[in-house]
Amino acid sequence: MAVSFARRVWVPAVAAVALAAGTTAPANAGQPGLDRTGLDQPGLDRALAAVHEAGMPGIYAEVRDGWRTWRGASGVADTATGRPVRPNLEHRVGSITKTFVATGLLQQVAAGRIVLDAPIGRYLPALVPGERGQQITVRMLLNHTSLINEHTDALWSGPDDIDQTRLTTHAPEKLVEIGLRMTPAAGTLGSTHAYSNTNYIIIGLLLEKVTGQPVRDYLTRNVIRAAGIGHTTYFPGTDPYIRGPHSRAYESMYGHWNPPKDFTVDNMSWAGMAGELVSTMDDLNRFYRALLQGKLLPPAMLAEMKRTVPISLGVAYGLGLVEKTYPGCGTFWGHGGGVLGMGTTTFTSGDGTRQVSVGVNLLRYEQLGPDGQPVPNPITAAYNNLLQTALCPGSPAASTQATAFPGETMLATRG
Repeated sequence: MAVSFARRVWVPAVAAVALAAGTTAPANAGQPGLDRTGLDQPGLDRALAAVHEAGMPGIYAEVRDGWRTWRGASGVADTATGRPVRPNLEHRVGSITKTFVATGLLQQVAAGRIVLDAPIGRYLPALVPGERGQQITVRMLLNHTSLINEHTDALWSGPDDIDQTRLTTHAPEKLVEIGLRMTPAAGTLGSTHAYSNTNYIIIGLLLEKVTGQPVRDYLTRNVIRAAGIGHTTYFPGTDPYIRGPHSRAYESMYGHWNPPKDFTVDNMSWAGMAGELVSTMDDLNRFYRALLQGKLLPPAMLAEMKRTVPISLGVAYGLGLVEKTYPGCGTFWGHGGGVLGMGTTTFTSGDGTRQVSVGVNLLRYEQLGPDGQPVPNPITAAYNNLLQTALCPGSPAASTQATAFPGETMLATRG
């Protein structure tokens, strides 16, 4: 069986939103539904439970509107013991890490230590040498227009290799070397969006170079703590364990593992600054509120972050930030992530007042069609409906199209 490691940045067919903190309504709250400027709490309760009923072992979410907050959880964190999930579990959030890293990078741009449109070779000539080092700019790395290919496509030979190397430590320099050796992605440098985790491995090394300190230390002090979320959001580095209360992480790899394998213990150095972060749904909402309300970056840098390149209809990518427009509901900003066994989606309205963050504990549960793409699945439909209920209650039913979590590395098997 040959294996292709393809990447897609995906935003749900229907999205999620909101911000603020305040009254917490648990799932099954049973309070009267509100209009679309409020929280349809009974609708959210039903929509959340429907994802579990469709086959997702466990799901947890937080939705905010102004200073009102709904939190819910449905299903189990451990299929063997039946331990229930809770809304505040720590969770690997995958490529959502990129927004945190881009925020730290833009702080250094604001300080005058990095120039966005300067070639990466100015700062890291040995890492990205020669002509590519002079042609690829810092901005191209941040918005995935560098055409540098995806290192994970060459890192593993197949699903079982991933399982057997789950405790392996990968040096970031070696991951970059792998990506640069690969044939560049097709397209036009600087304008074609070609999502690659390798870009953010380079950005992490750039931050270390200009700050003179370990990148995880810098981001912890200047991004995580600055957003007020320093207790349950952290970079684990090579530690394969999640520190606090958490779900198990179940990975199906499109049916290759049945039953799914448990990847709760996993050394995330293969993702590094592209996807190793651990957080909670509450922390993600707090971070994106702080970011979009201008508390982490000066206005000029936040504007740069929102300068996008198109991905698909209604979806664009800025500097570590996904833009998604929903007709009749508005434009939302966020990201998503999928690692082995854990998926996450987070979106916030432009003014930071309406948010949603959702985590699940089973990934790549779909079957693949003849074209190698995931086919529609009841979990997908229910998940999209939850996001739409959070974003725009009362709007038409959500799409049932197959989806992948934003930024995840997908393994598509070919016969």
